[in-house]
Amino acid sequence: MADTSFLDWPFLEPKHTILHAALEAWASDNLQDVDHDNTDQTCQALVAALGAAGFLKHTGVNATFPKIDVRSLCLIRETLARHDGLADFAFAMQGLGTMAISLFGSDTQKADWLPKVQSGAALSAFALSEPQSGSDVANLQLSAQRNGNGYVLNGEKTWISNGGIADVYTVFARTGEAPGGKGISAFIVPADTCGLQIAERLETISPHPLARLVFTDLHLSADAMIGAPGAGFKVAMATLDTMRTTVGAAALGFARRAFDESLNRVKNRELFGAPLSELQMVQGHLADMALDIDASALLIYRAAWAKDAGASRITKEAAMAKLYATDQAQLVIDKAVQIHGGDGVRKGHIIERLYREIRALRIYEGASDVQKIIIARNALQSGA
Repeated sequence: MADTSFLDWPFLEPKHTILHAALEAWASDNLQDVDHDNTDQTCQALVAALGAAGFLKHTGVNATFPKIDVRSLCLIRETLARHDGLADFAFAMQGLGTMAISLFGSDTQKADWLPKVQSGAALSAFALSEPQSGSDVANLQLSAQRNGNGYVLNGEKTWISNGGIADVYTVFARTGEAPGGKGISAFIVPADTCGLQIAERLETISPHPLARLVFTDLHLSADAMIGAPGAGFKVAMATLDTMRTTVGAAALGFARRAFDESLNRVKNRELFGAPLSELQMVQGHLADMALDIDASALLIYRAAWAKDAGASRITKEAAMAKLYATDQAQLVIDKAVQIHGGDGVRKGHIIERLYREIRALRIYEGASDVQKIIIARNALQSGA
């Protein structure tokens, strides 16, 4: 059982302790033997199960939760990631895929999609990245040209999580109101829309549903737009501002699992007639791991608390949380591999799986190098 002393920190409230206990019990009962060989079916089943259990209601606004609570999102992602990476992925994509609708959607858009996504009846996806435009969002090229009372989309998106299995995509396209980021708009695109093709399924070192999408003369009505024309960059950044901290939380969950497995290993494995835990070098690794985990948790829940407390933007705080937590989780898990020796790289072992899972978190929703640029620019602008 991972350390839960952080639940007593002033960043969190009693409702978060209750949520953690409920999710921990559910995860212990439902995530012990998750199938990682058929990711499409597994993610669909996980979304349905999370929806039935009520946890997906935290991914957007609704009658029970009229406001997004980022601390709850972080707590859920951390807990799910500690139990199983695909479970975290399934939950996170329901939030990322429709966060723009929760934050900027019309009442009709919310009514049409949020209940389906939050019940687990529909899977959602966030289509922002392109072959020539990943972290440089303002450079995206997918075009949405005005046509009568609607728009026609042409172009590509790639590295789209849930691509190929999603029922609805939040798509960002260039509508041309102004150069760069000021000429981008956001749209709701149902998966069965004529003109949307799943051109390629993408395989990665840690299996997840990913795809390259092609849009060919795809017609949308004007009411498919989320927010105002040209406001897409703002919509995307607000979505990432909310979700980016939760990426750090998922990394924290991976790191906690690696640490727990390592503690169990060194207590029960002997070397030279004594437990591994008595070796000073091993103790040094454990100390580093514990320090990195707590420091990551502090940055994550500081950022989440700031957003929930009413901060309009937490760009710097979210960047710090994601950068530090994902980078340090990589180091924590690498130490866990070293502690486990050959078992740490044996296919199917939990540590080997964590080693493959963590790497992508340092890339998606803004690579580590981009987070450094964000932090530095913020410091320069504020004169800190």
